[in-house]
Amino acid sequence: MAKVEIYTKAFCGYCHRAKALLEGKQAAFEEYDITMGGPKRAEMIDRAGGRTTVPQIFIDGAHIGGSDELAALDRGGRLDALLAP
Repeated sequence: MAKVEIYTKAFCGYCHRAKALLEGKQAAFEEYDITMGGPKRAEMIDRAGGRTTVPQIFIDGAHIGGSDELAALDRGGRLDALLAP
């Protein structure tokens, strides 16, 4: 499986939706909770080109975007290929 990283906050519906989609694909992911800010939030903003919204999703180091972008990849039939080993 590809390395999937997702930056999230508590009580974020979009974060929940993105994680549910990944779980449905049986994709393991590393989750970084940035609810309280800190160095992981700064890391996310840097990696995501200044974006401050959550979730921010990365697959094998490539920035995918948020929940909507992840869902669009799935609808377009491209997500499975990105998640493949």
